[in-house]
Amino acid sequence: MSELDTYLAAAARANTQRSYASAIRHFEVEWKGLLPASSTQIAEYLVAYAGVLAISTLKQRLAALAQWHQEQGFPDPTKAAVVRKALKGIQTLHPALPKQAQPLQLAQLEQTVAWLEEAIHQAQVRQDHTALLRHTRDRALLLLGFWRGFRGDEITRIEAQFMQIEAERGMQIFLPHSKGDRQALGKTYRVPSLAKLCPVSACQAWMQLSGVNEGPVFRAINRWGLLQAEGLHPSSLIPLLRRLFAAAGIPTPEAYSSHSLRRGFAGWANANGWDLKTLMEYVGWRDVKSAMRYLDSADPFSPHLRQGS
Repeated sequence: MSELDTYLAAAARANTQRSYASAIRHFEVEWKGLLPASSTQIAEYLVAYAGVLAISTLKQRLAALAQWHQEQGFPDPTKAAVVRKALKGIQTLHPALPKQAQPLQLAQLEQTVAWLEEAIHQAQVRQDHTALLRHTRDRALLLLGFWRGFRGDEITRIEAQFMQIEAERGMQIFLPHSKGDRQALGKTYRVPSLAKLCPVSACQAWMQLSGVNEGPVFRAINRWGLLQAEGLHPSSLIPLLRRLFAAAGIPTPEAYSSHSLRRGFAGWANANGWDLKTLMEYVGWRDVKSAMRYLDSADPFSPHLRQGS
């Protein structure tokens, strides 16, 4: 790989490139499509998976096919009218409600952290180092993810050398790149120190116990209590959190995902009087439309609103 290729590869987000490569394989291997493709072939591909794949997935496949044609110097067939009309027809005939993760409420966060702290205590009593590591890691991940409103991929990309912890004051985390950072300039996130449910003290405890001082902060732990060198994969957060919520007795744990932390914090901030501009700046939303997807509108028929009228 040339030096130019190295920098070009660094400009593309790894997760996006993996998903695009998977989309191209699906078109060529599963559907037996040929590249470069015509606009008619692209439209037929969409129709073949109408009602099978989600609209968001079909749009992602189109983006991948568009990128492939552009990079190879071919005209982009996905911009043709027949493709746009096919996608619009699929949306009309196969409407689907957008799926959103259940927001984690503050009371549920408290319940889960209480369970974790008891599990940490029991692991210390049993001298079970593996369990102690896992529960201490999960407490830090959960509290940091909630109070900072991080996306799942942001949580897994936090590295120890980019963290500055000031006990009882706060913490700073630098992410070299993230979804909203289109210019790849990096962004520093400030994390508050709290009287209870404190993400700073939880992260400090995890760093001290694990001995991690460089590389990914949140890592897998094998059965022998050994930390893996690589960070947790974003897709591993959903089963991790669901197991955690199930163990803590949270109802319907399967309704939650890593976005539940982000949605939960947004709901908490909104209920506690944060104005939308402040919330957008804190969480990293670039437009109001993105923010409103995370905020649940007040129910005018809820009992406490009827009583207050």
